[in-house]
Amino acid sequence: MAYWLFKSEPSTWSWDQQVAKGAEGEEWDGVRNYQARNFMRQMAVGDRGFFYHSQKDKAIVGIVEVCAEAHPDSTTEDERWECVDIKAVRPFTIPVTLDQIKVDERLDEMVLVKNSRLSVQPVSDAEWQVICDLGQTKSD
Repeated sequence: MAYWLFKSEPSTWSWDQQVAKGAEGEEWDGVRNYQARNFMRQMAVGDRGFFYHSQKDKAIVGIVEVCAEAHPDSTTEDERWECVDIKAVRPFTIPVTLDQIKVDERLDEMVLVKNSRLSVQPVSDAEWQVICDLGQTKSD
């Protein structure tokens, strides 16, 4: 299993909206960055990810799971753009803020710290565990 981070502005797509989609999940559409698209092409059904609220909150608020591998993005007819579908798994008991992540030496190499603008990014096994511990949620 690989781990990822999905960033969304809560005013555009929030954790509550993701949860409301239930087991069928929702396309992670609208990504127009080649690196982020390429990461989605690497994802497999069952991979887990952090759901990160950008803008004001700047915090990881829950865990999602990839429920459909990369496929054409339905929001465009441009064949270059693909997306995966994700579903909510569980919320964090305590959201893990960007400020917390930036001051934790164990997370110094995290893509979120080094390239915070990338909307879809990989997360290492070690980073996954640290953040799950901070958010007081199970890491499975």
